[in-house]
Amino acid sequence: MVHAIRIHKPGGAEELKFEEVEVGAPGAGQIRLKQTAIGLNFIDVYHRTGLYPIAQLPAVIGMEAAGVVEAVGSGVDGLKKGDRVAYGGGPLGAYAEARLIDAVKVVKLPDAIDDRTAAAIMLKGMTAHYLLRRVYEVKRGDTILIHAAAGGVGLIACQWAKALGATVIGTVGSKEKAAQAKAHGCDHPILYREEDFATRVRELTEGEGVPVVYDSVGKDTFMKSLDALRPFGVMALFGQSSGPVPPVDLGVLAQKGSLYVTRPTLMTYVAKRADLDWAARELFEVVGSGKVKIEINQTYPLAETARAHRDLEARKTTGSTLLLP
Repeated sequence: MVHAIRIHKPGGAEELKFEEVEVGAPGAGQIRLKQTAIGLNFIDVYHRTGLYPIAQLPAVIGMEAAGVVEAVGSGVDGLKKGDRVAYGGGPLGAYAEARLIDAVKVVKLPDAIDDRTAAAIMLKGMTAHYLLRRVYEVKRGDTILIHAAAGGVGLIACQWAKALGATVIGTVGSKEKAAQAKAHGCDHPILYREEDFATRVRELTEGEGVPVVYDSVGKDTFMKSLDALRPFGVMALFGQSSGPVPPVDLGVLAQKGSLYVTRPTLMTYVAKRADLDWAARELFEVVGSGKVKIEINQTYPLAETARAHRDLEARKTTGSTLLLP
């Protein structure tokens, strides 16, 4: 038996139970993975609360981890016992000391990427990849807006966008987070509690606005984000830490400059194995080169996952957070 964090019903952090579970041997196409580090992400909160419903309970949640292959099922090629691998974007089940997972969902880790770094970057880093390279392909000379610039995705996206030649504007909630974002590629941190970020974006772009807004905050920032866009701009809503965005009259998009809105998810962007390999390869390259430095600013024992969730929801965390089995 191994230990895992399970929920038996949706609710607050108190619903996260540290329990013994049976893992068993891998079936066809699967591996058994001994996990060494687990990534904490806001989507985990959505699963815990029921905002993103889980079909069958009790369930082990979590979508990102790294570890060592313990056993390989039939029909698995390219992996063997002892290989270091990681995954991000699901399926659910990461909050565990060990688990079974389909081999097609994991990627082998290069020597330059240690387990903790891998667990901190797979979901957040591949999210940054699809945002910057696919949703709107950032080009040298672009000026872009990233909300929650000192968060897990934010710190990676700011550095990566800077490496691509962009000028980065980012919103943050405190002076400390502003300093951290600035140290990681954010040219213009905006304290959103102290000034109107849309007005400030217009000032910084000489009235033009930005071609893209990357927004993981949702309800509290959505409409103002539209105001920050230039004509034909792209609003990429990839999270909702402040709550779901209420229904929007699509006519507003016409009034504000024939804008585009998308609600992307990593799971869609890495559903095909070729896309997963591409995202992981580019992520490992940009991290391995030092262009993107990973800040693991908090770690918690797996048994204390409830405390980690409370800190995440209270916006006490910055950069990446790990749960350690």
